[in-house]
Amino acid sequence: MVLAAFTLMCMGFGAAYSFAAFFAAFQSEFGASRAHVSLVFSLSALLWFSFGVPGGMLADRFGPRGVCLAGALILVAGLALSARAPSLMVLYATFSIGAGIGIGLTYVPSVVAVQHWFVQHRALASGIAVSGIGAGNLLFPPLAAWLIGQAGWRNAYLALAVATLLLAVPAALALGGRAATRASAGGTTLPGMTLARALRSPPFWALYALGFLLCVGVFVPMVHLVPYAQDAGLGTARGVTLVSLLGLGSLVGRFLVGGIADRMGHVNALLAIGAGMGAMFLLWWVSSGFWPLAVFAFVFGTLYGGFVALMPTVCMDVFGPKNLSAILGSLYTAAGLGTLIGPTFAGASFDAFGSYDAPILACAALCFAGAAIAAPMRRQLAHRA
Repeated sequence: MVLAAFTLMCMGFGAAYSFAAFFAAFQSEFGASRAHVSLVFSLSALLWFSFGVPGGMLADRFGPRGVCLAGALILVAGLALSARAPSLMVLYATFSIGAGIGIGLTYVPSVVAVQHWFVQHRALASGIAVSGIGAGNLLFPPLAAWLIGQAGWRNAYLALAVATLLLAVPAALALGGRAATRASAGGTTLPGMTLARALRSPPFWALYALGFLLCVGVFVPMVHLVPYAQDAGLGTARGVTLVSLLGLGSLVGRFLVGGIADRMGHVNALLAIGAGMGAMFLLWWVSSGFWPLAVFAFVFGTLYGGFVALMPTVCMDVFGPKNLSAILGSLYTAAGLGTLIGPTFAGASFDAFGSYDAPILACAALCFAGAAIAAPMRRQLAHRA
C-alpha cells in the first residue's frame, strides 16, 4: 500500500515539478512571457488541489483503486498530448488540465488510503508514502533536462508519458479497493466528523488559512529557481540542480519532521514550519551565489516536505477517519488557490520590473502571516489532536 502510494505520487508530482526544466523551452518555442508560462503550471496545481475534493469523495465511497486508475490514465494522456501542443494555449488544455486532474484524482485517495491502513506509526507510514513527491522532485527535473537536451522537449514529454503508463497504472491497481477505507475500523462505520461538520469548525478554517498563505509561496521556487539562476549567471544546469535540492530536502523533511512533530506537537510543528519558510524566503532574497541558494533550496524543501507529511496526520487527529478524503481534499483547495497566485504573480512581477524582489518578499510576509493567523488556534487544535 505504501509503495503504491509512493509510486503514484512520485510519477505524478515528478512530471509536474519537472516543469521548471521545460520553462526556457516554452519561452523560446512560443515566444511567451514568464507570467504566461508560469500560468501553465499554476492552473495545473489549482486543478490538482481542487480535484482532491471530488477525488476524495469518490474514494470515501468506492475506494481508492478506481479513482487513482482514472487519474493515472488522465495524467498519461495529458503528458502525451502536451508533446504535440502547437501553442501555449493548447498547453493550457493538455498539461494544465491533464496533469491537474490526473494528479488530483491520485493524490488525496492514495494519501488517505495509507492513513486508513495504519494505526501505529501512521505518521511514519504517511511520511514514507508522501516522500514519493520529494523523490519525484529530486529525480525528474534533471531527468527532464537531460531528455530535453538529447531529444527536445516534445520527445521528453512522450518519454514521461510512457514511464507514467508503465509505473503509475500498476501502482493504482495495487491500491486496495473499497475495503481499504474500512480497514482501520474492522468493517464498522468509521468515527469522525462529516465534511459538513468539519466546514463549520474553527480548526478547519485555521488550517485552511495556514495552507493558503504558505502555498502562495511554496511553488514559486519550484517554477522560478531555474530562470532566477539563469539571470544570476549560474546557468541552466545549476538552476535544475537547485530544483533537485528542493526535492532532496523534501524527502528529508518527510522523514525528519514527523519524529520532531511527535515530540513538539503536530500543530506546533506546522506553525514552526510556516515561520521557517518565511525565514528561508528572506535568505533567498539576499542570495545570488550557488551555495547560499543551495542552502535555501534544501532547507525550504525540508520544511515544505514536513508540511505535506503532517497535514494528513493532523487532519486524521482532528477530524477522524470518517470523511477524511473529502475533508483533506477540501483543505487542499486552499493550496490550489495559493498556487494559482504565487508563481503567476512572480512571473508577472519579473516581466514588469525585471526582478524577483517583490514576490520573494511578499511570499516571506505571507508565510509569517500564515503562522500568526493560525497561532491563536494552537490550543484548540492541540487538545483535539
